Amino acid sequence: MSGREGGKKKPLKAPKKDSKNLDEEDMAFKQKQKEQKKALEAAKAGASKKGPLVGGGIKKSGKK
Repeated sequence: MSGREGGKKKPLKAPKKDSKNLDEEDMAFKQKQKEQKKALEAAKAGASKKGPLVGGGIKKSGKK
């Protein structure tokens, strides 16, 4: 009869899933993704050192 009984009940926690057995293709794919992520982060770091690629300001069309 307490005030906490009303409202929505919390769902029970789902049991943890067993880790999948990864085959060679999955392992190679994950390794490739890690390498791509590292390359992307390295490219971001290199790009942040330099200034913006275009410094032209407002773009003007050829029409007058």
